[in-house]
Amino acid sequence: MAARILLIDDDAGIRESMRMPLEYEGYDYASAASAEEGISAIQRESPDIVFLDIKMPGMDGLDALTRIKAIDEALPVVMISAHGSASVGAEATRRGAADFIEKPFGAERLLVTIRNVLDQSRLRDENRTLKRAVEVRYQMIGESPGLRHVGDAIKRAAPTNATALLLGESGVGKELVARAIHRNSLRSRERFIQVNCAAIPEELIESELFGHEKGSFTGATEKQIGKFEQADRGTIFLDEVGDMSPKTQAKVLRVLQEGEVERLGSSRTIKVDVRVIAATNKELEEEIEKGTFREDLFFRLSVIPIRVPPLRDRRDDIPALVRHFADLFSREHNRRPQRFTPAALEHMQKARWKGNVRELRNTVERLIIMTPGDPIDVDDLRDIVRIESRPVAPESDKERPGTLREFKEVAERSFLVDKLREHNWNISKTAEVIGTPRSNLYKKLEQYAISQENDGG
Repeated sequence: MAARILLIDDDAGIRESMRMPLEYEGYDYASAASAEEGISAIQRESPDIVFLDIKMPGMDGLDALTRIKAIDEALPVVMISAHGSASVGAEATRRGAADFIEKPFGAERLLVTIRNVLDQSRLRDENRTLKRAVEVRYQMIGESPGLRHVGDAIKRAAPTNATALLLGESGVGKELVARAIHRNSLRSRERFIQVNCAAIPEELIESELFGHEKGSFTGATEKQIGKFEQADRGTIFLDEVGDMSPKTQAKVLRVLQEGEVERLGSSRTIKVDVRVIAATNKELEEEIEKGTFREDLFFRLSVIPIRVPPLRDRRDDIPALVRHFADLFSREHNRRPQRFTPAALEHMQKARWKGNVRELRNTVERLIIMTPGDPIDVDDLRDIVRIESRPVAPESDKERPGTLREFKEVAERSFLVDKLREHNWNISKTAEVIGTPRSNLYKKLEQYAISQENDGG
């Protein structure tokens, strides 16, 4: 389909002179003799590019540009003028013009401008499409109380520059939370850099995070820019931060305290402005007691702690997650969207999912690829999705813990709720009675999603 070009210019000669080269090249051409007429044409014909004269009787081009951008911010507008100046061009750009050309201009200049603007517009459309695809892939799905609590924490954390520490088992979706914080922050237009601290060998992680100069160690044949420098003005996500060596921990602490990095093999410090989000499936307080994690780094990282619940605590979200993954993978594998029967979804709700959302996601992908029929029913799941022999309690009831950590968490939550009820939800009094600082009790309430509304009893 030919691109539609609209010229708004009070000079009839210019309007006619542009017609022939544009129609010869196959463009759909229209013109208007005034700003008011042109704005009506935009609303009526939806052009792909507008050429807009600056000097016109009545409404001038700059005011018309402002009106056009209010109607359609994405519509490319090229300003034209016989009296071009740097200040006029700068003002047009500030108001959203895509380009600025001076009269008189030949057909070649006109056609090159159109090609460039269309290419830029196409790239913007592709970027928007890719961005939407990324947002779907990293979308947080579910309406369970635990996930709503995480969503509330994201809303509070995102607008700030404070460090956030994401806690939870492997596979619960800590990366999705980190991306949601970045996406809703003031840094969203800048880079989101992810580093899996457990996946990089200890001898390489410092070089990966902070960079190195050529020749700084054996094998350093080229200079490398570290992840902290790459994330300047954006966000860095340090996944599995509990696996960092003490030496690396000390350097990360310096970045948080001083806002500067030093490449290996260099004595020069480089200032960086980076928002740090960290995640771990370890209990860092226990690692501090063992001496494997720095307490000062823990306090720096956990300004905003967010605990992401395991899938067994949000079983009501499983049907929505299954449908979301089914749609996602059907598109990725060029398959007709496959449905899951209610019985199949109920069967999947009863599974333990030790790998949490990651395991569920991988299972749905396998089912989409390997199941020929539609819909996917219980018989298609039997050899893939194993349910627990004991009946699953409703989400509001506490399941029997499967690990020592789960037992400790269930017991601690129950103890705190009992004590809060005993003291009429007086935080100060409860903290005093159980012998813990009030700030620590608030952290525990956040960690276990305890509230008088849900646990008043």
